[in-house]
Amino acid sequence: MAITVLKRIIKTGFLNFKRGGLVSWAAVMVVTITLSVITAIILLQAVLHFSLAQIENKVDVTIYFTVDAPEDKILLLKSSLEKLPEVAQVSYTSANEALALFRERHQNDYPTIQALDEIDDNPLGAYLNVKAKEVSQYESIANFMKSDNTLVLGSASIIDKVNYHQNKLVIDRLNTIISGAQQLGFLITLLLVIISIIVTFNTIRLTIFISKEEIGVMRLVGASKMHVRGPFMVEGVIYGVIATAVTMLLFWPATVWLGRNMTNFLGINMYSYYLSSFFQISAILLLSGIILGIISSFLAVRKYLNK
Repeated sequence: MAITVLKRIIKTGFLNFKRGGLVSWAAVMVVTITLSVITAIILLQAVLHFSLAQIENKVDVTIYFTVDAPEDKILLLKSSLEKLPEVAQVSYTSANEALALFRERHQNDYPTIQALDEIDDNPLGAYLNVKAKEVSQYESIANFMKSDNTLVLGSASIIDKVNYHQNKLVIDRLNTIISGAQQLGFLITLLLVIISIIVTFNTIRLTIFISKEEIGVMRLVGASKMHVRGPFMVEGVIYGVIATAVTMLLFWPATVWLGRNMTNFLGINMYSYYLSSFFQISAILLLSGIILGIISSFLAVRKYLNK
């Protein structure tokens, strides 16, 4: 019995959609606009996260050692740093590697290279490059280097300098930018979604207004609220499914164009990202579209059920 009722509700929902004609397609268009806004936000968030990740990768703390620092002590300190939960990676550059890199960077600076050639010994010391998992965690790493830890105290005599304080201003600004961008992104997303829900609700309410007399007749003959509400909720699901397909098709050529012409500007190939995240984005849009259609239909028809 329940299955028969469910089939009847689904069939009626499809009939209502077909009978609605242009009004039904207008509702689909509004839901499509809503889902397009959500898709645009997803893509903008991808650009933002990629840009911030690129900046984060350029921020680090470098520990420079004296020229005569024993390698075993440096490697011992490296091992200790790697055990810290805040540390993502520690790379070691020997004195000889540091000299080779310096020569490569200044290969066109003849006076500097000449001065190096005149010095018998390597004037550069080894160094450790420390990258934290989060930008906000560099402070903890710097505090570890200042702590009374036995290993750190034993290494203090071989450390020439730590460049954390020189980078602190950049790190603090980056922390502020990341925090502000996340909050702004959330507020904009929330505002646009609320506006979209209101517009979608009003459009679907218009399609239900056309059927208000039919709803009244159904209530008079004793139809249950679910019997009346069900077909409109199915109709809302149809809006969401069709709108999802239309949105994904619209953004396909848009991301192709962005991938070809805006990759250097955005820093990310939007088409490649769209393809790699196609199923995730589709799932988000489909779920959003269906929920939006069902909730809007549920709320819109409630007015006529409470009369």
